[in-house]
Amino acid sequence: MRIVIAGGHGQIALRLERLLAARGHEAAGLIRTPEQADELRQLGAEPVVLDLESASVEEVAERLQGADAAVFAAGAGPGSTVERKETVDKAAAVLFADAAVRAGVRRFVIVSSMGADAAHRGDEVFDVYLRVKGEADAHVRGLDALDWTILRPGQLTNDAGTGLIRLEAHTGRGPVPRDDVAAVLAELVETPATAGLTLELISGSVPVSVAVKSVAGN
Repeated sequence: MRIVIAGGHGQIALRLERLLAARGHEAAGLIRTPEQADELRQLGAEPVVLDLESASVEEVAERLQGADAAVFAAGAGPGSTVERKETVDKAAAVLFADAAVRAGVRRFVIVSSMGADAAHRGDEVFDVYLRVKGEADAHVRGLDALDWTILRPGQLTNDAGTGLIRLEAHTGRGPVPRDDVAAVLAELVETPATAGLTLELISGSVPVSVAVKSVAGN
């Protein structure tokens, strides 16, 4: 499979690219600057320089041509402004999803956030983040041309992954290593039967592959 990842130099994306390459997939990561390219190549991924904050839907669709799946793993990141929550966490996600439709890429996985809700109120940066992530999720759900899965991890950590998770429609809050988020994403991309599901993810006691197969079978 050829899988194009938005936010290709992000902490989760770099882990995902390594996993996909190891599984024999062709991973391509969208990156903002050419200086990030070598790191992706070292992981076995193809770097594609494109800034989602300034690109047109046609330009993004061109990069998605021929892909079997698309993963949105971009984010403005901690310490970013309200404005960048809007331009990256919402607008870039909407753009990437619309471009996937235009390019005919049906399989679409988006990394959201625990608590994302388009109806969330409040003016603090984290309130805005939860609201715009919810709005992006709602946009993706409305695209009938996509076989989408929305993944909502809990508190992200840099602890070593255990490969043991809890993956359900509602898990309750909890931490999860980025290693394990990437492992779940790799499994979801390969499991089209999870299309149409919004899933919460925290650390747990079930192996990743078993957990994904379980939700796919529900």
